[in-house]
Amino acid sequence: MQLVPRIPPLVTAAVEAAAGVALRPARVAVGRVARSALAGPPTGQPELAFADAEDPGLFGPGSMTWRVHRDRSMVIGGLRALLLQVMHPLAMAGVAQHSAYREDPLGRLARTGRFVASTTYGTTPEAHRAIAKVRGIHGRVEGTAADGRSYSANDPALLAWVHNVEVDSFLAAFRRYGPEIRAAEADQYVAEMAGLGRRLGAIDVPETEADLRDWIASVPGLAVSADARDAVRFLVLPNLPVRMLPTYGVVAAAAIDLLPGTTRRALGLVPLPLVDPLIVRPTAAALLGLLGWALGPAPLPRG
Repeated sequence: MQLVPRIPPLVTAAVEAAAGVALRPARVAVGRVARSALAGPPTGQPELAFADAEDPGLFGPGSMTWRVHRDRSMVIGGLRALLLQVMHPLAMAGVAQHSAYREDPLGRLARTGRFVASTTYGTTPEAHRAIAKVRGIHGRVEGTAADGRSYSANDPALLAWVHNVEVDSFLAAFRRYGPEIRAAEADQYVAEMAGLGRRLGAIDVPETEADLRDWIASVPGLAVSADARDAVRFLVLPNLPVRMLPTYGVVAAAAIDLLPGTTRRALGLVPLPLVDPLIVRPTAAALLGLLGWALGPAPLPRG
């Protein structure tokens, strides 16, 4: 048997350093495109006041919320939440009649990201300002759905639907694409986020992963409205810059893969045999790895 010569550590380190230098322009270019997509257009908002040792914010550095929300899988979980939330006719009516998601998808993404960052990593006053702002916006979102029922975005039942689906989606994406998470840690995350849901005005917010899944499965009246079909068509193929569409397509496929089977079929997103496990999941994992490489470690406030 021919032995493979051992490469000296200094040579290995030199090669890795040279590769890093050679790939730096590509890393910068990919990172610039990714940050542009995630941050959206300039908003003129002040810099986020990050939590610190004196004020750890709503959660703090030892929380599961910090751990889950720093993972790149959040981009997949966020889109999965939007795809599932359209199943509630009243929630969908509010979005269709009051949201500018079609005209400004990147701006909406940036605003959502700002809210998540503010409530997760911001100081307590920063988080409270973000919550108050959202509740103020919700106060103006009311109307009548196509089926004649009235709705209000501050309805505790609708707030619970939106919140619980988001938490379930972030957790589902983290389980699929993030580091290993134990059952007790998943329950801790759900319980931590329940506090945020209550601050937003939701009442019926579960505190364990099992209760959360049971709650979502038991919500009555879920259906695919015409507005929901329009929203799904947009979410699958939005009006984004062409350079972003391949990356978005991978994220969308991964988000669809995480939906419950009944929801996928209702929305007409029927999977092809073996495509998800053999193509979508490996490609999405590679994409998240590329984003992690291009963006570097997620910036966290000091604990």
